[in-house]
Amino acid sequence: MVGSYPGARQVASKPMAYRFNPPPNWPPPPPGWVPPSGWQPPPDWPVPPPGWPLWVDDAAADPPANPGAPPAADAAAAPGAPGAAGAAGQRTGPRHAKAGPPDADVAVIPPPAVPVASPAVPEVPEVPVASTETEEIGIFGAQKRALLAENSGLAEENQRLRQQVAAATEQLRELRTQVVATDEVAALQEVGIYEYRHPLQDAVAYKSRLAEIKNTLKAMTSQRTAVKSATSWTVNGSAQKGTAMVREVSRLMLRAYNAEADNCVRTLRPHTLQASVTRLVKARDTIARLGQTMSIQISDAYHRQRILELELTADYLVRQEEEKERVRAERERQKEEEAARRDFEREKARLLKEQAHYTTALARLQEKGDAAGADGMQERLTQIAESLEAVDRRAASVRAGYVYVISNIGSFGENMIKIGMTRRLDPRERIRELGDASVPFRFDVHAFVFSEDAVSLETELQRRLEHCRVNQVNRRREFFRTTPAEALTLLEQVAGSHLLEFTEIPEALEWRASKPALSPAG
Repeated sequence: MVGSYPGARQVASKPMAYRFNPPPNWPPPPPGWVPPSGWQPPPDWPVPPPGWPLWVDDAAADPPANPGAPPAADAAAAPGAPGAAGAAGQRTGPRHAKAGPPDADVAVIPPPAVPVASPAVPEVPEVPVASTETEEIGIFGAQKRALLAENSGLAEENQRLRQQVAAATEQLRELRTQVVATDEVAALQEVGIYEYRHPLQDAVAYKSRLAEIKNTLKAMTSQRTAVKSATSWTVNGSAQKGTAMVREVSRLMLRAYNAEADNCVRTLRPHTLQASVTRLVKARDTIARLGQTMSIQISDAYHRQRILELELTADYLVRQEEEKERVRAERERQKEEEAARRDFEREKARLLKEQAHYTTALARLQEKGDAAGADGMQERLTQIAESLEAVDRRAASVRAGYVYVISNIGSFGENMIKIGMTRRLDPRERIRELGDASVPFRFDVHAFVFSEDAVSLETELQRRLEHCRVNQVNRRREFFRTTPAEALTLLEQVAGSHLLEFTEIPEALEWRASKPALSPAG
């Protein structure tokens, strides 16, 4: 042991009533050694056995070899025992120098000043009495340690929970970055009117450009430039086997990437272009992460070609839809023109027949000498001739016609009007066609305006209501979210004297008669 006892100090008089009793695992003290005042055992000495008395009565028998045999209370009750003095409140000594049980919070050593026997009156060491205050201090100390331990445990649990919350938050952030927005309604509202990435002339030009991209992708695949990979990989020390393994894994990665890209192309809609591009970028990043060991990744040139393919495909779909709509509009125009031509022919035939009838009647009146009747008949023939001239003029002019303002409150609700143009002699025939089986109720007419240049009048009205247009993509859908009163104001400004009459409140007979049946109670 490193520590040792200090020099021996002899007692000049008769022996003390108590003597120092070192534990068996301590070095024996020198003969006649008495602990000096303030002495502490060295810190490298072992802990005394539980219950070992450091002070024993000289009159008592020697302590037994078993350290647990003497009760701990013997040393505490012995008069003048340093352990009793320590139990009164000394806490400065090392923990292994306690005379009591290991959990006691009181120290046994050092003893008080060693009493020396006097020739006349021997000094008797004071016998400290264990007080209730000491016991309370021990109890409160144990409670304090328990509370501190519990508080420490709660702090550790709080720290652990904070770390879990931080980890979960970071994981949620990463997952959100991996989510691809595919909500078509939200995408439509965000994008609005589609803008071409590569505005070619028509759908045929886009189709030809897409074919060129397909050929480029095939060439890059055959030339092995579509995927980048490690060149120094070996398998069982064989570079040839390593190259073959890397090539096979690269093909597998490229196959997965192309499958994702082809799926994006098949499911692509113009308003989901950005979501499809983001999805393909994430697929490429995933392949790069999985192939990191072999440095496998899709090359930038190949990835750019597939992105370009998505952009051109979106443009092609829009251009294709526009051309389909243009064909439908042209068919509708031809149908309208054919209906107008038949109207003109029927009207002209009717007028010619009427003209022939009045011409025959005029000849008979002239033969009879009825001058007054002949004058009236001649006047009617003049009117018929003017009507025939007007029909021919209408048939020859492709811009003359009626501009109409209609609504369908039962089908589209209030504050929704349609502005269009027809060349029919009777514009109500066109309105009846619009209210066919495709809508539940017929349209109501707010105004008819005849103009020699009805095309320009219709275009100007629609231009002034552009901010109210419902369909921002297909501009041939001529519906506007506004009130008939606002349309009347524009007609007065643009049409002027051509506006003959206007009805603000729609009649809507079918809808109003059907309202009781359409109510929830019905």
